[in-house]
Amino acid sequence: MTDHIKEPYLLTPGPLTTSRATKAAMLRDWGSWDDDFNQVTADIRRQLLAMAEAPSDEYACVPMQGSGTFAVESALACATDPGGKVLVLMNGAYGKRAAQLLHMMGRRYATLDKGDYLPPRADEVAALLEQDPAITSVFLVHCETSSGILNPLDAIADVVHTHGKALIVDAMSSFGGIPISLATTPIDVLVSSANKCIEGVPGFGFVIIHQALLEAGEGRAHSLSLDLHAQWEYMERTGQWRFTPPTHTVVAFQAALAQHREEGGVPGRCARYSRNRDALVNGMRALGFSTLLEDEWLSPIITTFLSPPDPAFEFHTFYAALKARGFLIYPGKLTEVESFRIGCIGQLGTTVIARLLSAIQDVLADMDVSLIADLSSPSGSA
Repeated sequence: MTDHIKEPYLLTPGPLTTSRATKAAMLRDWGSWDDDFNQVTADIRRQLLAMAEAPSDEYACVPMQGSGTFAVESALACATDPGGKVLVLMNGAYGKRAAQLLHMMGRRYATLDKGDYLPPRADEVAALLEQDPAITSVFLVHCETSSGILNPLDAIADVVHTHGKALIVDAMSSFGGIPISLATTPIDVLVSSANKCIEGVPGFGFVIIHQALLEAGEGRAHSLSLDLHAQWEYMERTGQWRFTPPTHTVVAFQAALAQHREEGGVPGRCARYSRNRDALVNGMRALGFSTLLEDEWLSPIITTFLSPPDPAFEFHTFYAALKARGFLIYPGKLTEVESFRIGCIGQLGTTVIARLLSAIQDVLADMDVSLIADLSSPSGSA
């Protein structure tokens, strides 16, 4: 892996540590309407459809300026029927955010809230769809980075498809790092962004959407800027983005896609991230930390660890000390327990994880924090 001198490693769910080749791609300026740049846009759209194994005659890929939430909002506005009802499956902040977006759009929705560390189950989804025939679509976060849980996408997709509903998947933190095939898994809308598992930089997200659903979304948008159908129609007609694109981010993403292929595509990247997770979890447990989740729900993207009960442990002190040693981690985002999160994605491998674990051990000693190896999490993991 590329060693970054004088740069902290970003052990977060994105933005994340990028390669020098990705950074170097941003050293050239591009005209946003120029044919060369339009070809870059067309190329990444084709590559993303191929990565998703989405038939190009059935699906379209529409990039959208802004953060991942911009893309999620544009997808929800386009893909949900204003006269319908959305079932939002939630077990963290991003499912809750989707419900908030629907509320602000004036769309009807129901929720299945599983709390901080349990996944929605396919049988639960089936029961809700049978009880409420008004539901027309279902929203699922594949990897909920609030906890690091990897939700059971395939089983839920099968249930939603069997009931004839549309499935909208927030694959922000999983696409490119965990296998997803739209050729075999019935997903109608998939949303992700540049700065996650493909290891680009922030600046745009993208929506892979069934063309029939996209065409039905004409006129549904509540926002001029976030009109997914209008963005798609303009790109198809002109090859250009409707409004000024993040040119440097787009070109950096093309470079990141090339590196993704060189690593072996999704399987290769998933293997590295999984090795990172295993090294991290095993090392942290050896130090006495507990994971929030049971092993079967641990994603290779980010892991949530419970804060030690020792009063000497204070997260901001812990964070600052790790930052001084060259590692940026993430605070917790849970409602029930104190926690923090450590990401496994980006341009890093198990050598970096080993250095992180050594730094954590040193910081705990400096803070005079003692850990008990058999601490138990709310989910029962050890």
